[in-house]
Amino acid sequence: MKRTLLSACLATLMLYKPAFCADLTWISNVKLVSPEKLDRIETGSVLIDGGRITRVERGPAKAAPSGAKVVDGKGYYLTPGLIDSHVHLHAVPGMSMEQGASGDSMAQNYFRQMPRSFLYHGFTTVIDLAVSDYGVIDRFRKEPLHPDVFHCGEALVLANGYPMSFMTPDTRFKSFGNFLFDPAMPTTVPAEFAPATHTVAAGVARVVKAGGICVKTHFERGFGANRNLPVMSSAKFAEVRAATAQAGKVLVTHANSFEAQSFAVAGKADVLAHGMWHWGALNGQAGLPNEIKALLDKIVDQRTGYQPTMQVLYGLRAYVEPGYLNDPALRKVVPASLLAWFSTPEGQWFKPEVTEGEDDAAVMQGMEGPLRRQRAVVAYLAGRDANFVFGSDTPSSPTYGNLPGLNGYREMQQLHAAGMSLAQIFKAATINNARTFKLDAELGSIEVGKAANLLLMKTSPLEDVSAYDSVVTVWVRGQQTAREALAADYK
Repeated sequence: MKRTLLSACLATLMLYKPAFCADLTWISNVKLVSPEKLDRIETGSVLIDGGRITRVERGPAKAAPSGAKVVDGKGYYLTPGLIDSHVHLHAVPGMSMEQGASGDSMAQNYFRQMPRSFLYHGFTTVIDLAVSDYGVIDRFRKEPLHPDVFHCGEALVLANGYPMSFMTPDTRFKSFGNFLFDPAMPTTVPAEFAPATHTVAAGVARVVKAGGICVKTHFERGFGANRNLPVMSSAKFAEVRAATAQAGKVLVTHANSFEAQSFAVAGKADVLAHGMWHWGALNGQAGLPNEIKALLDKIVDQRTGYQPTMQVLYGLRAYVEPGYLNDPALRKVVPASLLAWFSTPEGQWFKPEVTEGEDDAAVMQGMEGPLRRQRAVVAYLAGRDANFVFGSDTPSSPTYGNLPGLNGYREMQQLHAAGMSLAQIFKAATINNARTFKLDAELGSIEVGKAANLLLMKTSPLEDVSAYDSVVTVWVRGQQTAREALAADYK
């Protein structure tokens, strides 16, 4: 046995450096729930060595390898760690960009807790779709406990389009350094920025150099005070599609309307980074219009990754939702000082932008139409088993209604209520995300050779959506942590 174990360790060292054979962990007495084998939910054991899964045993319990630390799973459910493929790590929920970047002690406390909050709700991997400060990514990775983090680099944004339009003209071009010129959409650009340095090829090259796994673009005509914004032409989008494919990256497009998703699907985007809450001239129809069904059929047939992001609207609704800030779940993911600040007049600064002068009841009622449209789209796609990829858009705006980890859990609840099955949600947050973002050699299932990103849950995620709030233990790259120790209010 010792010679066999030594040989296995040496082989592991050759394949996965560095590995620590003294760090063997044998997780036994668990029911294995892995998305590629949902027809085989059975008792088994898993061996972790050097942060990797090196054995998966199904069936009757076997003796632990010599020298391994034994973890008794107590008959609970072992699953892969969850992947949230739509986060924005630079933003502090409830704070403006300036507040969040100011060095304020509340913001600093939030950034220290944020990685733990994702882990608290089982998200062992996150993908930042639009990096505005690589220092945030670096600091995230330096926290003692943190999920794996991947990113799309700086988004390719159209000059003076969304989202750079929200910044003043004298700052937006420096803040969004990866902007694009589009001759088909003439717009004013400061003379200091040469078109030759803001081509599609140059933009994609910046993403690749920064280590991005994806390229983010937008089709957004705007809202509120920022309406009628320029959008990318089909020709320019085709350039982005070609350059992204040549670089071997995934093309993600912000698109939340029938028009925008039609544009992105025609241009062969890999992932649509929102649900469809705007139907344009079709908004008033009670059922799902045939024109939209036809588009959704294309999304299914092309296996386009689809992120419904239901929580975007619920995140805004938090400002008019009685009792939201008293929910005990918030204390688990947000430092107490920041949570208390949310209730102050200063912490309510964003509410007027949400309400736009209307009373709370009217705002709540006004959101029902977009939510109804989103639910109808999700239900139709679920019925056709679309390629859902789980993303929470945390935070979607300067709202305190999209909190790390918790926002993902609530997104799952909304998706289930809208018509997605528990198996579809589980796959969306594991193997679908891993395959769509080309991470499946490393993540997304319980298989030999993959990273030991695992969750131990009291309840099966195939039995009740509340299972995602029953996590007991989290492993990231083999590092084991009790869930309770990840909470913001842990003493």
